[in-house]
Amino acid sequence: MPRSIHIDMIQLHKFLSENFGNEFGADAIRAAADFAGVSYPTISKRMEMYKTGHGKWSLTIDEARNQLEEQVKAPSASPAIPDQELIDLIPTKDSTFVPFGNFTDVKKIISSGIFYPVFITGLSGNGKTFGVEQACAQLKREIIRVNITIETDEDDLIGGFRLVDGATVWHNGPVIEALQRGAILLLDEIDLASNKILCLQSILEGNGVFLKKIGKYVKPAAGFNVVATANTKGKGSDDGRFIGTNVLNEAFLERFPVTFEQDYPTMATETKILSNLAESLDIPLTGDIQEFIENLCKWSDIVRKTFNDGGIDEIISTRRLVHVIRAYKIFGKRMKAIEICTNRFDDEMKKTFIELYQHIDANVEIEE
Repeated sequence: MPRSIHIDMIQLHKFLSENFGNEFGADAIRAAADFAGVSYPTISKRMEMYKTGHGKWSLTIDEARNQLEEQVKAPSASPAIPDQELIDLIPTKDSTFVPFGNFTDVKKIISSGIFYPVFITGLSGNGKTFGVEQACAQLKREIIRVNITIETDEDDLIGGFRLVDGATVWHNGPVIEALQRGAILLLDEIDLASNKILCLQSILEGNGVFLKKIGKYVKPAAGFNVVATANTKGKGSDDGRFIGTNVLNEAFLERFPVTFEQDYPTMATETKILSNLAESLDIPLTGDIQEFIENLCKWSDIVRKTFNDGGIDEIISTRRLVHVIRAYKIFGKRMKAIEICTNRFDDEMKKTFIELYQHIDANVEIEE
């Protein structure tokens, strides 16, 4: 929820008393609304207990003072509507994560604290988003992830007015929250965006943004940065593999100083990833299981090389191998795990993948 919905009455009381004394009128309420970043009706409603007449308020009313004193005695009490500032946006470290590819470079950029937008491109399921999240987890940095679609517009990103308890209240979008907190803004699947994404131009220059609807300029806090991930380089998908991706505005792309090309991990790294996953799922790493994992990585490596040579049109991603290990944990059968996780492909391709795995793993059970 946006910060403006929860108003700290203790801070508000202090602001009013220091600037307007204990007795004041509507001008003070308007100033308080600006101070809290909310609308005049919202502040008026929250200050109802202090009202002494039309356009008159007093901080000396006994009942209101008693309520305020109770707040002071228990300042740690949680508000009815949680304040966004109270939410921890630092991701959790994942025990299965294995650094590879551009992870070290991305982590260096984030840890530098320098505003330096990053564009990461690569095929689906190769850990682009996961790597950025885990870099933030290791650095204890907050991250706000926004999943971009063709429908994403300025209201979704920057924010807009919302109706709260009968009052129209400004609601910060994820971009403004990241700006104010000095967090990492992760724009996931950026190549699905329309030209409405151009509302981020000034932000990608490190200049902050002017919220024209409320007349407020928001500057980026220290540490703020932008990372975008995509399956393409913002030039669309010629082969139709990533349908819905768009050709992004050249001026928009030029505001990303660097582009990292993310490839799938090596066989050794992928083996470690799947071994870590198996351990996290309480699958004993016996000789048979280790062999199963190694065979899966050989299988995916052959498929990818054939794909790169133009021999087939589909690929086995790291994410797909993770699905296989999870399916094995549930069903306890290698072949069944592979079959149900390759059902997403057409019949001919599925048959090709299964036959290839059976050729690699001579000991795999062939189920009826």
